[in-house]
Amino acid sequence: MNLGLNGRRALVTGGTHGIGLATAKALAAEGCSIAVCSRTAERLKAAQAALESFDVDVIAEPCDVHSLDAIDSFWRTLSSAWGGVDILVNNVGGGGRWGSPTVTETGDNVWLEVYEKNAAAAVRFTTRALPHMIAQEWGRVVTVTSRLGREGGGRPWFNMAKAAQTSLMKTLGMDHSLAGKGITFNSVAPGNIMIPGTGWEDEMKRDPEGFKNYVAGECPIGRLGTAEEVADVIAFVCSAKASLINGAAIAVDGGESRAF
Repeated sequence: MNLGLNGRRALVTGGTHGIGLATAKALAAEGCSIAVCSRTAERLKAAQAALESFDVDVIAEPCDVHSLDAIDSFWRTLSSAWGGVDILVNNVGGGGRWGSPTVTETGDNVWLEVYEKNAAAAVRFTTRALPHMIAQEWGRVVTVTSRLGREGGGRPWFNMAKAAQTSLMKTLGMDHSLAGKGITFNSVAPGNIMIPGTGWEDEMKRDPEGFKNYVAGECPIGRLGTAEEVADVIAFVCSAKASLINGAAIAVDGGESRAF
């Protein structure tokens, strides 16, 4: 399917690994120029090589989203090269395994760092991307949240941060001055995704039987999802064909979530 994205410029934060890299590749395959940022030089180099294989313009620059100076420096580089972006995918985040299962044993720093890495980062990149989108009267902002941003469960600092992201996209999507300019705001809420080198792979190796039982009990389709399955949904939501999808929180979880 031609998604009508050829020639668009897309930024995927945290776009060097997992869902972020899969999304960057999906958009590059549609002809988008791609910008990615990450704290890890090795991942940036590998992602740039992978994305350049699609024969599109690629910007791969370091950025620590905990630092306003780093975000501003990255944005100056991006603006100098492109003037702005047509598509923003707020993918950077995490923290679902941070802290202790016991709330009273988890310090304020965890709550604040998880919020900053997820919700505050989404705010900072979105507000920087909007002026260009408004000026050209077209734009797509998609924030990768979590099924735990739509329902209870999980560690509360993570739920709080992801729910804030979901609220941000819904509230901006209801703003007539933005939606009326052809800009849409949506959340894509993955369930449990198997990404090499992350927590679920570690858990599967540590306790194969326990992992098997978890999947049997919690995953209706009988397996965890893949980054590529989430990326395909994000690419469609960014497309010209998704112009009526605005303010939505789209579950991509194989039926795991209990929310409607």
